Amino acid sequence: MDKLVYTASFYVLAALTLAAAAGVVFKRNLVHSALLLALTFIGVAGLYVLLQADFLAAVQVLVYNGAVAVIVVIGVMVTQRGDMKSSNPSNSLGWKAAAVAAVFTGMIIAAVAATPWPLAAAPPAAATAPAIAEILLRDFAVAFETAAVLLLVAMMGAIILAKGVDKS
Repeated sequence: MDKLVYTASFYVLAALTLAAAAGVVFKRNLVHSALLLALTFIGVAGLYVLLQADFLAAVQVLVYNGAVAVIVVIGVMVTQRGDMKSSNPSNSLGWKAAAVAAVFTGMIIAAVAATPWPLAAAPPAAATAPAIAEILLRDFAVAFETAAVLLLVAMMGAIILAKGVDKS
């Protein structure tokens, strides 16, 4: 693919991801915030695709967006507000959060500026998904299935706790 297309794709995905992340913070509706969080994760997955990290992109979409769906369900169940527009109240700590974000942004910019970035062409990416799948499903199959069952039980417990128990 052409270098100009990669560069344009990067800037479009980065802008989409940052705009969606800002929307998560500033939206007052819980459902809208959760949907924008899913869009943020999809933007990050697109950046992984540009980096030729196919497995990380797939995990980003499947795991994190699946988690966002669960967050929406639990958040709506736990939120006991009549009006959904006021489900994400603001607070008075915005200036402190902005100061902390500015400090971390400065640290990241300083680290990026101090890093010697090689300009050599990267080697072609190897297919990582089959190798990881073989390790997970052959060597660690029991641990993988145990983690899946544990997560399912935790989700069911959260739903039961959020719903409440009928005492009649």
